Amino acid sequence: MMAIREGYVTVTKAAQMLGVVRNTVRSWGAEGRIPEYRHPVNNYRLYKRTDLERLLRKFERSVTTGSAKQNKKKPR
Repeated sequence: MMAIREGYVTVTKAAQMLGVVRNTVRSWGAEGRIPEYRHPVNNYRLYKRTDLERLLRKFERSVTTGSAKQNKKKPR
């Protein structure tokens, strides 16, 4: 598929990259959390790899920040 080679992935691949189920990816796309694109021939949803990688970095920062805050609150 030409679009995938150009930096786009399908719902299934996006879900695998993000570690969620396909319906979550579709939902996030509908909510505007992830920009969605459509294949010009079959109208399938497509997602840019760079958008997904940016979202993953955001997740990683929030997890790291959240765990650092939790460590500070624990009495020693």
